[in-house]
Amino acid sequence: MHDTTARTEHRLRRFISERLLPATYRSREAVTVTVWDVPDEPVPFAEAAGQEYHPFSVPAPWGRPWSTSWFHLTGRVPAEWADQLAAGCQLELVVDLGFTTANPGFQAEGALWSPQGRLLKGLEPRNQHLGLAAGTEELDLFVEAASNPDVPGGQWIKPTPMGDKATAGTDPIYTFRAADLALLDTGVYELTADVLALQGLMLELEATSPRRAQILRALEDMMDAVDPDDVAGTSAEGRRHLAEVLSARAATSAHRIHAVGHAHIDSAWLWPVRETVRKCARTFSNVLDLMDRDPEFTFACSSAQQYAWMKEYYPELYGRIAERVREGRFIPVGGMWVESDTNMPGGEAMARQFVAGTQFFLDEFGVEPREVWLPDSFGYSAALPQIARASGKEFFLTQKISWNDTNTMPHHTFDWQGIDGTRIFTHFPPVDTYNAMLNAAELARAERQYAEKGRANTSLAPYGYGDGGGGPTRELLAQAHRVADLEGSPQVHLSTPQEFFETAREEYARPPVWTGEMYLEYHRGTYTSQHRTKAGNRRSEHLLREAELWATTAAVQVGAEYPAQALQRLWRQVLLQQFHDILPGSSIAWVHREAERHYEEIAAELNQLIATAIASLVGEGSKALALNAGPYAVEGVPAMGAVEAVEPHAEARLEAVGQDWVLTNPRVRVTVDPRGLITSLVDLVTDREVVAAGRAVNLLQVHRDIPNEWDAWDIDAHYRHVVTDLDTVEEITTETHGHEVAVVVRRSFGTSSIVQRITLPADGDVELTTEVDWHERQKLLKLAFPLDLAAERATSEIQFGHIHRPTAVNTSWDAARFETVAHRWVHVGEPDFGVAVANDVTYGHDIHTDVDGEGHPVTVVRQSLLRAPLFPDPDADQGRHVLRTVLAAGVGIDGAVRAGYAVNLPLRQATGEREVTPLVAVDHPGVVVEAVKLAEDGSGDVVVRLYEAHGHRAEAVVRAGFDTTGAVETDLLERPGPTRAGARSHGDRVHLSLRPFQVCTLRYRRG
Repeated sequence: MHDTTARTEHRLRRFISERLLPATYRSREAVTVTVWDVPDEPVPFAEAAGQEYHPFSVPAPWGRPWSTSWFHLTGRVPAEWADQLAAGCQLELVVDLGFTTANPGFQAEGALWSPQGRLLKGLEPRNQHLGLAAGTEELDLFVEAASNPDVPGGQWIKPTPMGDKATAGTDPIYTFRAADLALLDTGVYELTADVLALQGLMLELEATSPRRAQILRALEDMMDAVDPDDVAGTSAEGRRHLAEVLSARAATSAHRIHAVGHAHIDSAWLWPVRETVRKCARTFSNVLDLMDRDPEFTFACSSAQQYAWMKEYYPELYGRIAERVREGRFIPVGGMWVESDTNMPGGEAMARQFVAGTQFFLDEFGVEPREVWLPDSFGYSAALPQIARASGKEFFLTQKISWNDTNTMPHHTFDWQGIDGTRIFTHFPPVDTYNAMLNAAELARAERQYAEKGRANTSLAPYGYGDGGGGPTRELLAQAHRVADLEGSPQVHLSTPQEFFETAREEYARPPVWTGEMYLEYHRGTYTSQHRTKAGNRRSEHLLREAELWATTAAVQVGAEYPAQALQRLWRQVLLQQFHDILPGSSIAWVHREAERHYEEIAAELNQLIATAIASLVGEGSKALALNAGPYAVEGVPAMGAVEAVEPHAEARLEAVGQDWVLTNPRVRVTVDPRGLITSLVDLVTDREVVAAGRAVNLLQVHRDIPNEWDAWDIDAHYRHVVTDLDTVEEITTETHGHEVAVVVRRSFGTSSIVQRITLPADGDVELTTEVDWHERQKLLKLAFPLDLAAERATSEIQFGHIHRPTAVNTSWDAARFETVAHRWVHVGEPDFGVAVANDVTYGHDIHTDVDGEGHPVTVVRQSLLRAPLFPDPDADQGRHVLRTVLAAGVGIDGAVRAGYAVNLPLRQATGEREVTPLVAVDHPGVVVEAVKLAEDGSGDVVVRLYEAHGHRAEAVVRAGFDTTGAVETDLLERPGPTRAGARSHGDRVHLSLRPFQVCTLRYRRG
């Protein structure tokens, strides 16, 4: 029996490849092709259509890397095809641009245009056809062909020149193989779809299953009935033999899958942003074409940015998208500007992802997505539940956690609880992909893995080609229809995200709860790769805070014009670059060079906006003023205000003691040894030594960093096996600048050089400025702080709060979390004493326990400063970098929060005639003002966003420093709603009752 079964299966595979697939098209007729090569970057259709085209003989090579060629296709439908068309064949255009693999989105792509400039459809390896209208006699179309290289080339670790137009070469990389009018045999096509659906199901069933045997025999009968020499004429008879097994219905207990059309399009990755714009257009035109042909098909698309691109660059296509949105078939989801990274964006930036995205969908379509849609981001911050719910979201979808390398997520449908206690109904599709094909193997996997069996029975499957775009195809829809209700398979329902989530929530009213972050046990290097991109993001976030604060203050206090449009544009650019393959540093060189250029432009424009606002506030004069955009008073300057600058009352001292240098101010005493290392740091308030015995802080360490795969993405645990301490000095000098002192240490390693400045200000914490001219490859540079502390946990800042993580390794979950993310600070401590390590541009950290030479506990905090991966950008992180670190001794969480803001929002200096009174003030040190701005709707209302930062309950009073008729609490979109913070407004004062880490948005009406 087994041998007979195996022979039949082998016969079936050959029958499909040699008989069915070749018979799909009855006839082909080549069309005439001419070409115009675009000299440089892509051009619009109107410009391309008017060019002079030259003859092009198919097959022929075309396309240097990253170039665009426009092909003009003309031809006539053969008269002798009339009878076959009348008998049910369909007329199609079939184009093969020379696709090198079957994987869409990672190679040549095309867009088909009508002579009138209507984008008809995309062309990809799995989607090479265009259905032509009945009665078509002549063909006249254009193909916009993108010669995008296959950057990975089948591997993800080796350097490639293909990620940059300047290094990718000029020789053609594709061969245009065919452009034909073709007769699609619909009977053969439908038979093929039947066979493939049943073949896949059969191979998933147990070998002894009666259902498997039934399908096998039906397929055997089908092959006997179909004449290999007349497949077209006998296809109907073949389908008749399969009808019974296809009509058998699924069991009532079968798993229920809601299939949602989808195309995960990375807003940049192995292609630049400009190519993503075209990928969206190609994919969306494919989707609209499918909607015209299948009334049951719906499609979910996230990222308001991608819709905005269509509106700007493809207005006719955008109009058709808007029509389908109104029908409820083209569905905006997610409500974010892009599918961003969630580990590194700051709190306000994370909020603005939802504000900008959701507001765009409301303004453009009157649609407000109710779910967060983040299938591919590299882990999920514990602050997200609150941020999402505060933006009106009820549901959350993720997929990436299926990539975990150590532990398996215990749930697929659950409530996710964030740091403030907020919960959001969450689904993690057990199909384990956001590019589902709805084949039998995937459906069986979803049913097998679904963790909520016995309590619930419904999951979601996002189907369609993604990453590089493409979306669903007619073949995927054909599969979906055939497995909708098929014995032996889960039920498949063509659905929408909202329908799925409402069904799942009703089915599972009391799901299990996952509390805290959803840490991805993979891609840990994304906290560090492409440092310049990360530094640009951090600086942009704080410049935006300053620009909004001072522009709002100027508008309210002196009537200056508020630059709303400029701020919106700049925010959108920053939000775009927080996409989950840009900010994490996992894109090609082109993307990161472009991001760095944009960050420079953003900084220049924001600094000009800030200067303009400050000038209007302080007026003309000669007073030296200090301006503080931070939420805490600093050096006598009030939070969010400006006063006349004064000299510090204290000063730091520097003296040589033996071979050491000792730096002292009223707060700390720092000893630097001849190696340029800090061997002692004493908190003078408590007379407590911070540095572990026999160790040194500010120790730079270099590790071999060669991950097993995914070069820019991963740091593997084995990196710790090889380490070099940089304790050799080339030169040590000392400096005195006003009231501060410094020791400057110069080192070299390999072909790199490092200058580290150890600075002690007049009355502050020790500061380290590490300037690196980095030219290493596959190395990881860390900065170590072995501290004389027995800390059971480390506290790391995240959006609107912080998270605790164990420092010991007791479980497999602890072991997998060997590299973690923090924003502006981390804190470790004992009950009565702690140390904060703050930074201005660093996200990656590892924090672990150790022992000193006498067996006493040591807590080691290490910042991950720089990497040097080879793929996808072979020059990643090469060149000059400057990183600042502050080591604050004897502080708790409150001191860590202050240190983080201080290092990222240094005082600004200006000259003028008047000081600036803060617009708002808060009487509670744990309640932090994160943003001050004018309302998005242009009303002139003042919006203040604040949060509880210490992890305690707080009763606070917020006082407005301007005329106001009162304030109301709003959601993130500045809409009045329930007073979750118990806001009670009395004139210019608002009383708040905040839970730990609670975010509150107040909207003040100006008097």
